[in-house]
Amino acid sequence: MPSERTAEFGSFTLAVDSGVGLVTFERPPVNSFRVSTYEELLALTEHLESSRDVRAVVLAAGEQSRCWCGGADVNDFADMDSESRAERYEFVNAVIPRFARLERPVIAAISGHTIGIGIMLAAVCDIRIAADTAQFATPEINYGLIAGTSRILNFLGVPEGLVRELAYTGRRASAQELGEAGFLGHVVPKEEVLTSALALATDIAAKGIDILATRKRVFVEHEQMGWFEAYRHAQKASSALVGSDDAKAGVAAFLSGESRP
Repeated sequence: MPSERTAEFGSFTLAVDSGVGLVTFERPPVNSFRVSTYEELLALTEHLESSRDVRAVVLAAGEQSRCWCGGADVNDFADMDSESRAERYEFVNAVIPRFARLERPVIAAISGHTIGIGIMLAAVCDIRIAADTAQFATPEINYGLIAGTSRILNFLGVPEGLVRELAYTGRRASAQELGEAGFLGHVVPKEEVLTSALALATDIAAKGIDILATRKRVFVEHEQMGWFEAYRHAQKASSALVGSDDAKAGVAAFLSGESRP
């Protein structure tokens, strides 16, 4: 897309246009994650947190990458012991939740295979649009490890039986299978993934940034609550928005007939 400006964060490039931040992840050949990649993702997240120019984010893979995210770079584990592994987890556990809490709607434009940590990265996005040719796997068991994504997949509605099957076997699941399981919002031809994600992001970015930030924050906070507690919590957050310029404009537009169905 034509960009108002771009910024580089190592393997991640941010291009901003009309409130939409297109983040392109390109670490050939398969977009695997090393510790340095998590550092780059953290820098990107911190930048997005402070930017009021970006109201919606699309996370896509670069054209030179064979996967949307190929999982962890196994080279990191060659000489790793339990202590160094725990240190790696500690850093990962500081970065991924920070990205998950980003107060902007994030759309995963999944054009290729998504493996290991890629499943988690996709899961913490708000919306997932995947190519019908994409495949998904948690192969950690094949390397003497276990995947940490099972609970978030449950939260997103993926049946426990399927989660356990994928974790025990390490097999690949098709986009169609995970679409039917509820993990993916949309499954489209590969050539339509990015255009579909950008169109949806453009629609979202037309909303006010404070409203979007509040809605995202409340979604994240709701994950720890029962349904009625979450309902009351959302009411309180909505009440705080009533006097905002965006809220007043929205009500005025509806009453004048401009935004009615």
